[in-house]
Amino acid sequence: MQTILGASGQIGTELALALNAHHTDAIRVVSRYPQKINESDSVMSADLLDPSQTSAAIAGSTVVYLTAGLPMDTARWVKQWPLIMQHVIEGCREHRAKLVFFDNTYMYAQTSEPQTEQTRFKPNGAKGRVRAQIANQLLAAMQAGHIEALICRAPEFYGPGKTQSITNATILSPLRAGKPARVFIADNTLRTLIYTPDASRAMALLGNTDHAFNQTWHLPCDDQRLTYQQFIALASDILQRPCDHKVLKAWQLHVMGLFNKSVRGTLELLPRYAHDNIFVSDKFKQRFPEFEITPYRTGLTQTLRNP
Repeated sequence: MQTILGASGQIGTELALALNAHHTDAIRVVSRYPQKINESDSVMSADLLDPSQTSAAIAGSTVVYLTAGLPMDTARWVKQWPLIMQHVIEGCREHRAKLVFFDNTYMYAQTSEPQTEQTRFKPNGAKGRVRAQIANQLLAAMQAGHIEALICRAPEFYGPGKTQSITNATILSPLRAGKPARVFIADNTLRTLIYTPDASRAMALLGNTDHAFNQTWHLPCDDQRLTYQQFIALASDILQRPCDHKVLKAWQLHVMGLFNKSVRGTLELLPRYAHDNIFVSDKFKQRFPEFEITPYRTGLTQTLRNP
């Protein structure tokens, strides 16, 4: 049995599809309000803030995938993420299950320095600090031999369905609706973006590769990095109509954050949009050269035409 904790989001949904297509049909999907993704899935409702419910959700699993997300609410992140990680580690240790943790890059410095699996944590703001904290929680448990686990890390993502990201919310959703995109800080810095189905397929592959455990992996991205200006131009070509955008400066976003909780939750991430984002996934590509990465044109076409 392979279990997905946080299966109701797009990453968890795509992961269930990838596992079923390529690895196993013995899948348990877990969330507060779970629904089957594949016909053969088993479902379980659990609150990961409750240690007994978390343990019950993990029981009987050989591999557990932690793909849960929280709203962009800093206070909730600081309070809840360490508890979730503690409960999942304890549950995996108790039931001798391997853990695959889907992580982001908030703990890295928001500069143009290339990011690899060896990049030191240098977070900016409370969200970045708590992401560093929970990654270190898991690394400490791995190094102590308490559990067998791996971290798979992804940069900002884009994609179809319920994909929740700044790129989807501020650029792709408005363009699909015929409205101008909103770009944070600058439209001429290079962005590394990962297509959500690619992230989930790669995570499923890692979770079913024995020697991938006890290490960190950057998930595979198209190295043809685009600026948001180029990204929007490509979207315009796909949609066959003009696509406009406006750049929101830092001061404008800080003013908006006074009245909008969602915008306020993104403010500590703003420096990364002022610099090129060079997320390097060479380790994965060298180990799994047969893995097909979705080009931006293909991913954008699927996202814009099949919401």
